[in-house]
Amino acid sequence: MAVGAVALWASLAPLGVALSHVPPFLLTGLALLAGGIVALPFNGLRPAAWRVSWPLLALGVYGLFGFHFLLFISLRLAPPVEANLVNYLWPLGIVVMAPVFLKGTRWRWRFALAALIGFMGAATAILSGDVNTDTTHDQAWLGYGLALGSAWIWSSYSLLTKRAGHLHVGAIGTFCLVSGLLALLAHGMLENPVHLQMTDITLIALLGLGPLGGAFYLWHIALQNADARRVGLIAFATPVLSTVALLVQNQDALRPAIGIATALVVLAAWLGSSAQE
Repeated sequence: MAVGAVALWASLAPLGVALSHVPPFLLTGLALLAGGIVALPFNGLRPAAWRVSWPLLALGVYGLFGFHFLLFISLRLAPPVEANLVNYLWPLGIVVMAPVFLKGTRWRWRFALAALIGFMGAATAILSGDVNTDTTHDQAWLGYGLALGSAWIWSSYSLLTKRAGHLHVGAIGTFCLVSGLLALLAHGMLENPVHLQMTDITLIALLGLGPLGGAFYLWHIALQNADARRVGLIAFATPVLSTVALLVQNQDALRPAIGIATALVVLAAWLGSSAQE
């Protein structure tokens, strides 16, 4: 399931490039609303099946909306490549913070080493392209801080949903719908309106069924059924696969850095999988 979520998240970059003309909060809001429809096989049309407690709804909105809100603002304030790299501290956060959030989970140096190697792999993939080195903007550090905040949100959200073991997978649909509405509200407050073509609507639907919808369900199932630290290590493959997808989309040659990044992520996953409690 974690591999499936990573594969779907890897398609975010190519779809994002194709929809780069759509304001990010509008894009996220519509995609999350589409992602909520994925819960139909789990919840059906019964209103009661979509209902979750207020604390759990707050957790879901904190994760899905809070993560994207801080990330998108950070990408506006700081150089996008570097901000994205800071954001990808979240798998490391899952590995390091698991003993704090989850009872019965103990600290293991091998997991920490694997997480550091995995982050090196993610950083190698992210920085393999053109890097914006203009970090002199007054707001850049605020952007980095917000990117770090988005990383914290997704790490803590992932661990808290695992701790709430009774959380039904269909609740993710409710999280998507409410978070999507909040994203549309942010669009109305922060972005200019645009006219969408039918091609845009089709791609947004794919985005909602995939990286901004379906992936969240797979991620939730993976966390509920596996060691959160091992699941977190698998997530380091996302920027690697995403970079490869962009290179293929743009018909660019694969760079040696991608091979190095892949090797580091595979090594991290192997170290994590062989670690014993």
